[in-house]
Amino acid sequence: MAAISREEVAHLARLSRLAVTEEELDTFAGQLDVILQAVAQVGEVAAADIPPTSHSVPLTNVLRDDVVTPCLTPQEALSGAPDAEDQRFRVPRILSEDVAS
Repeated sequence: MAAISREEVAHLARLSRLAVTEEELDTFAGQLDVILQAVAQVGEVAAADIPPTSHSVPLTNVLRDDVVTPCLTPQEALSGAPDAEDQRFRVPRILSEDVAS
């Protein structure tokens, strides 16, 4: 792999709209080259016979069966509410109608 040039770094800086000094071009060229070499090494290590993974250890979800249980009726749920309307909690408006979403 060829080393990244100062011109390529300057081009990337222009595309990113970054102001980069002449001194920084040399610094960034060396740093980007090291990063690109590390990425290339990772690509070389990956083998076709190794399946892709998202975790280093196997994960097992522990789920329970859904069981229907009794719950509150709308009247019971609203019994302690300071204000209710149409079987819903009624709360003060905090946003005006002219607020754009």
